[in-house]
Amino acid sequence: MTAPENEPHGVTVRVENCGKTFANGARALLPVTLEISRGETVVFLGPSGCGKTTMLRMIAGLEQPDAGGRILFDGADVTPVPIEKRQVGMVFQSYALFPNMDVAENIGYALKLRGVSAAERARRVAELVALTGIEGLEHRRVDQLSGGQRQRVALARAVAARPKVLLLDEPLTALDAALRIRLRDELDQLLRRLGITTIYVTHDQAEAMELGDRIVVMRKGDIAQIGSPRDIYFAPESRFVAEFVGAANIIEAECRDGALHLPGGKLAVDKAAGNGKVIAMIRPESFAIADPATATLSGEVDTVSFVGDRLRLTVRGAADKPLAVDAPNTLALRPGDRVGLAIDPAAIRLLPPNEAP
Repeated sequence: MTAPENEPHGVTVRVENCGKTFANGARALLPVTLEISRGETVVFLGPSGCGKTTMLRMIAGLEQPDAGGRILFDGADVTPVPIEKRQVGMVFQSYALFPNMDVAENIGYALKLRGVSAAERARRVAELVALTGIEGLEHRRVDQLSGGQRQRVALARAVAARPKVLLLDEPLTALDAALRIRLRDELDQLLRRLGITTIYVTHDQAEAMELGDRIVVMRKGDIAQIGSPRDIYFAPESRFVAEFVGAANIIEAECRDGALHLPGGKLAVDKAAGNGKVIAMIRPESFAIADPATATLSGEVDTVSFVGDRLRLTVRGAADKPLAVDAPNTLALRPGDRVGLAIDPAAIRLLPPNEAP
């Protein structure tokens, strides 16, 4: 059933100049172009209404792009090809399992439609049951399954016919938080073992970071940034991406002589930043707590929240607005304490000014 560990299969996917305008004139997606490599997992991330599900539906064949747009699998134009002939597997938020069938029948349904023999169907269903960890549930009805078990059945059914592309539309959203985290880990391992070209839609940043080889951040029907999870987090190209992905301090300051000049002191930056007003991003965990008597930047602790593996502080007076700062959970800090703040200049990301809202 599966390729060897880490060996990619499936197809390359090219979205070429694809936009989408609905009959009522509403534009869901501006014309975008994107290349997805064979065996790659790409996650479309963004707020509701940004166009990510529309993009997924066009790749599936459920929506047609505006004139001039094309979808290509391994260089072949599949734009006019209907979904049932594109050889794609889909997992929806609702899972869309057949309630009148048991688990094995659900998984083997697409194989039965394709005329696969009963013996071969049984073999491949057994293989997928083992792969997804649902042994012993083969003859259980889907209404007798937990949410996590249904998610596994839906995934097994989606890959049973060996699709060229696997498409997942927020498949974990309906689950409770603890189960969602556990299944996210399992899904990541399963996708790596399958090595199939996978496109995943979510508005959950943690899902995107864990599952994606690359993340496509979308905003208002357009692509805001494409990059690895590390690039998206540490090197956002806009204020929107910086604030949407993870916690971020957005600081407006005067930059001169290689430093940001702030109400509570200054922070050294890359000298290539030049002089003038800038917008900087600093992640809370990038700060280090220092002695306020010797630190170049200091402020007063406003709030302290214990979040288990760290403290989350709010520090006022250091910048133009209160800063979120992560500190070791062993520190005995209280509101009103004076703290110094230190940071590696490489951790300060300067953002483009005057970004459109």
